[in-house]
Amino acid sequence: MLKRIVNYIQTSRTLARVNMALSRAQSGNYRKLCAKTPNSWEFCGFSQNGEDGIIDYLCLQLTHPNRYFVEIGAADGLENNTAWLAIARKYSGLMIEGCPQLAARAKKSIPTYNLGVKVLNCFVDKNNIQTVLKECLYQDPDLFSLDIDGVDYYILEALLKGGFHPKIIVVEYNAAFGPFDAITVPYQERFDYNQADPSGLYYGVSVTAWRKLLEKRGYQFVTVDSNGVNAFFIDPTCFDSEYINQLKSKTFAENFYQYQKFKGDWTKQFAHIATKPFEVIT
Repeated sequence: MLKRIVNYIQTSRTLARVNMALSRAQSGNYRKLCAKTPNSWEFCGFSQNGEDGIIDYLCLQLTHPNRYFVEIGAADGLENNTAWLAIARKYSGLMIEGCPQLAARAKKSIPTYNLGVKVLNCFVDKNNIQTVLKECLYQDPDLFSLDIDGVDYYILEALLKGGFHPKIIVVEYNAAFGPFDAITVPYQERFDYNQADPSGLYYGVSVTAWRKLLEKRGYQFVTVDSNGVNAFFIDPTCFDSEYINQLKSKTFAENFYQYQKFKGDWTKQFAHIATKPFEVIT
């Protein structure tokens, strides 16, 4: 009886979260869209910021979609960059999460809404990239999202070297690293930003480093979201050329949350971690 009550409570909470996310997304229908301005596409349903809107808009512009996504750092399956595609758009996909507890929650909730989504509990590092690639139904998914608050650069670099080539890429960048330097934290297995530095600012990749990595491989930078958390890239061969040539990019934005916490821009934030080691991307 107790197990049934617990399951009922968990199911009710999941349903409430999904309904709230879809309601928030519905309010996004009232935004004023401009095809040339990616930040006008933003809305927040399941995503933490405006990622859902940018992702949805870009996916609708693909010339030959396969309706498949891959996300590394999918959390509990309901607060991430692919839940909108999985639940609202019914895309198939692969959600990967390193935390066993969060992955277990995703495995329980996501099949209720989409049986085409597989949830994998895996802490991704450079040693198990081939395992991840074998789990992907497509090596060219419509969307790939990466947010692991750590050695993100090396994971995506290894995936691309392994033949992975998504049409749309969404990656978290660390605004505390600023808009100019192409830097990332050194590679370390089982990296934990909570332990890396007391400030919580020592993690991830600068937006410029992402651009160096991806533009060398033929990707085009689209924008960053208004809250300064994610950067968006596309394979231009998968879109109409007239469409992508008109885009007006926002090249950098301060991380809204970090700006508030540290009461200052990225220069004040970087001062907390300036003596830490960094890898320079050339």
